[in-house]
Amino acid sequence: MKQQLKNDLLLRAARCLLVERVPVWMMRQAGRSDPQYREIREKCNLPLERLFRTCPAPMSDTDVELAVKISLLPKRIGVDAIIVYKDILTPLAPMGAQFRFLPGPVLDPPIRTQSKIDSLCPLDKPHVQLEFTGCVIRSLRETLNSELPLIGFAGAPLTLAFFMIAGESPMKRGAGISEKAKPVFEMMNEAPQLLHRLLDKLTDMTVQYLNYQISRGVQIVQLFESVADVLSQHKYEEFALPYHQRIFAELNSDVPSIIFAKECPYINLMHQSGADVLSLGKCVDIRKAKTVIGDSVAFQGNVDNDILRDGTFSDITDAVHTCLKQGQQTGHILNLSHGLHRDTPFENVKHFVHISKKLQEN
Repeated sequence: MKQQLKNDLLLRAARCLLVERVPVWMMRQAGRSDPQYREIREKCNLPLERLFRTCPAPMSDTDVELAVKISLLPKRIGVDAIIVYKDILTPLAPMGAQFRFLPGPVLDPPIRTQSKIDSLCPLDKPHVQLEFTGCVIRSLRETLNSELPLIGFAGAPLTLAFFMIAGESPMKRGAGISEKAKPVFEMMNEAPQLLHRLLDKLTDMTVQYLNYQISRGVQIVQLFESVADVLSQHKYEEFALPYHQRIFAELNSDVPSIIFAKECPYINLMHQSGADVLSLGKCVDIRKAKTVIGDSVAFQGNVDNDILRDGTFSDITDAVHTCLKQGQQTGHILNLSHGLHRDTPFENVKHFVHISKKLQEN
């Protein structure tokens, strides 16, 4: 018999069930904006590929303990869920696309030819190929002891393809896309069948990867389409949406699912993905999205992550109040428009969580 969660607000909100208050968590909540995270990184002195386990080094209990410890850091500030500490590039290593972090991710050589795409290995034994991820999830569930739900995640196929074809992060430090992403758009326009070949492989992998995480104990999953903000509607419909639909159709439906498409204005297309929750950017008013889509899905978001970095406590309070009012109480998960910026003051992060609860007190 499964032990009941002490705090199941996130899971109920994702299913559009009644909740006492809107749950809150943040993308990148376990990471670089947290001084305790930076302290752990400095003390352990391990490269990110070791912490994310995208390297072939033998697994150790110490590595698992570190990943668990980092994942749990946001618990002390009162979030309503814990997300597994890992990277969207993690499952690419066993496929043969080994990224190194120098400090950003680098793949040399990048994947740009049919022979390289065809040489990618399938993720057909995730319990072996991604044993580390399974061990971290199992340990997190044991440590949490049903206190909070655990979120698993994966990068969407097109986002992963951008990294693989560019050979590094396709995103600029601030916003938008870098020149390194030019070969991706060239492939879209000049060799779309080649890109679809890669996306097919990545979709098969992502289904296996997310279902493996579910089998090991995550209770909700999120798919990250982090390049959605640079896609025209036509390109989103051709290179993103069909693969989202395949993934959500083949996921274990026992757990709810979230689609995050960075600053995507195509709400109807996000809805067509089949996800239970649509995670919206700051370009969308949740109230209007609810009017358009109805109550068949839940919504996540969408406080501007720039406000947490640059704003005052008062600015953050106003933004949270507006978001809660737009999203209403049922079918809403409070989050950001995107992940926490590296230089976000940690006091602002704590205030975001605190004020979200304070504003909902009766």
